[in-house]
Amino acid sequence: MDVNTFYGLITLVLMILFGGIVFWAYSGKRKQSFDEAAQLPLEENRDKPARQSEGRGNE
Repeated sequence: MDVNTFYGLITLVLMILFGGIVFWAYSGKRKQSFDEAAQLPLEENRDKPARQSEGRGNE
């Protein structure tokens, strides 16, 4: 087995891994989870108190 065969096998493994990740990301079972994650930045965080000013003089 020479180095080119090794590189070819590594390329094949990485292509299969990439295809698996794409299949996982676009599968129907993950849609609800991704939709919820997409809305997180838009939700107001009511659990934390209001952020205080970090300027000087508020010591």
